Amino acid sequence: MKYLLAFLLFLPYSLPAEDFALKGTLSDNQIIKSEVLGYDLRYRVYTPPKHDELSNLPVIYLTDGQWYIEGGDMPQKIDELIQTGKIEPIIAVFVDNRDPHRLSNNRRNNQFLGNEKYVEFYKKELLPEVEKSYNAASRQSSRAIMGMSFGGLNATFFGAKASDTFYMLGIQSPALHPVGNIYKMYTDQEKLPLKIFLSTGTVNDTEVHARKLKKTLESKGYDFEYIEVAEGHNWKNWRPLLDDALIYFFGSKKG
Repeated sequence: MKYLLAFLLFLPYSLPAEDFALKGTLSDNQIIKSEVLGYDLRYRVYTPPKHDELSNLPVIYLTDGQWYIEGGDMPQKIDELIQTGKIEPIIAVFVDNRDPHRLSNNRRNNQFLGNEKYVEFYKKELLPEVEKSYNAASRQSSRAIMGMSFGGLNATFFGAKASDTFYMLGIQSPALHPVGNIYKMYTDQEKLPLKIFLSTGTVNDTEVHARKLKKTLESKGYDFEYIEVAEGHNWKNWRPLLDDALIYFFGSKKG
């Protein structure tokens, strides 16, 4: 229990936001009514400059989306990388883990700990809605999902269960202990069509889990990038690595 609570206590930690005016657009919160989950969820969408003139854009889905906006400044990171030509234009969907009608009700523990209905929600409801509303590619090879801590567990679980839908997994400080057979999900299957970014801190972070997952991926011959940093379970660890993950997934072909 102490192990679990420690992760939850550190997660809201954030750094001061950069003074950066977006050239792309970050939408207001949008509500989606999920028949699969039986409740409403909300999300925000970043679209790149000249979105309406583009087509088949890659999409990254961020669980704990509100924290990637507030603590990670991720819309600004994406915007800057596009403007400097380091990544291709992409769409980012920031999925809030909270009940939109009562924000004090955080649903991440229910959603992220090996929840097959949460996978089904993405496949049957969220992805079709995003791909209908935005100029998003509908190919598996153009979709990524990313999260930290239990969100990292969720991304790992999505890889094992939904590799037909998601190609890229962004796994930051994965807290894998609630799903004890997560490694077996990979060792018991043939190598899946996945590209993986895996990172961890080394100061009371989830390095034991990340290193075990690294060995598991190596044993199956996966294409992945692995980074360790001398930080803890917080945004001092995750935020500086967002550039690395985005460039690894969506690096500009021009360069």
